[in-house]
Amino acid sequence: MAAGVPSADVSDRPPSAIDWDVAEQVATRIAARAPFAGAHHLDGLVEEFDVHTARAEGLVAETTGLRALHGEARARVVDRDDWIRANLASLQRLLRPLLDKMAERSSTSFAPLTHRVAGVELGAVLGWMSTRVLGQYDLLVLEDEAAEDQDLVYYVGPNLVALERRYAFDPHQFRLWLALHEVTHRAQFTGVPWMREHYLGLVRSLLEDSDVEPTHLVESLRSLVEGRRNGSDAGGGILTAVASPEQQVALDGIAGLMSLLEGHGDVTMDRAGEGIVVGADRFGRVLRERRRSASGFTRIFQKLVGLEAKLAQYAKGEAFIGKVEEAGGSNLLNRVWDAPANLPDLAEINSPEVWIARMGEVDQLEQ
Repeated sequence: MAAGVPSADVSDRPPSAIDWDVAEQVATRIAARAPFAGAHHLDGLVEEFDVHTARAEGLVAETTGLRALHGEARARVVDRDDWIRANLASLQRLLRPLLDKMAERSSTSFAPLTHRVAGVELGAVLGWMSTRVLGQYDLLVLEDEAAEDQDLVYYVGPNLVALERRYAFDPHQFRLWLALHEVTHRAQFTGVPWMREHYLGLVRSLLEDSDVEPTHLVESLRSLVEGRRNGSDAGGGILTAVASPEQQVALDGIAGLMSLLEGHGDVTMDRAGEGIVVGADRFGRVLRERRRSASGFTRIFQKLVGLEAKLAQYAKGEAFIGKVEEAGGSNLLNRVWDAPANLPDLAEINSPEVWIARMGEVDQLEQ
């Protein structure tokens, strides 16, 4: 394990519905089967991504006007095992309200078979995704780790090398292009003062109000594995089958937000790289095709809680931005960053004219 990558150890917490050790073991075994697993393939990547990330941050700020309030972006190049451990730690923190509620409802501990099966299923999902994801921004604040492990932009070195060689990408150009997308996500969460807490608040509320049995958890994880095997994204997540009407509203709100952020990431990446990144059009075609099966920790969580079906086409976020800018330019679009109330929900993402009309009504009320 690379220095600074958080461990998934939570031995001081109540018994969990998921055997996290088993999940890590299964995931790392799957990851080891993919090409370029050796550490020598990472030579030079750390220094290069330090440069690309710093340059991307400046380009993104110039393009969007969003400037991080928490200092400069920091890159971390990891191998697949490191990525798995970091995401297991993030999942444990984010799912803690749901898993603690399951633990409290159990008279003693979870059935060993259910506990281990959940670990196997989660490990299968993470292991497969670890061979696909290229980069991600970890927006969670780590509670127990050192400051150097917080607010990081991750790049998964072996997957980058494998993709570059498969498609004969120019490494320098492709890595800068990728950095533009990941740094845009950091700018969204650290350049908009309320964004991170708003998003995590929605998720906490959703999970704290949920009432899910351990068997539902296992069934959901198994459906993800089966969907991966047969190439489909069918099936719901942990919450969709038992969500209350209020939770469905929250799910739609999160789906709308993530569609906006992903669409904004793609639009910004294209605009910031225009005239600078050679080959960006081809990079985009290849990665948009891959997106249906890999996108990092956020995608894992979306799958787990059942948002995946609603977010099958991130292009909706781009289409929303296009319609809004057509109606009112960047000034109208930038209103989404003014306050949580201005964020579009899923219905407004699908029908941008509804959001545009709502902003017009707000203007009338403020006059």
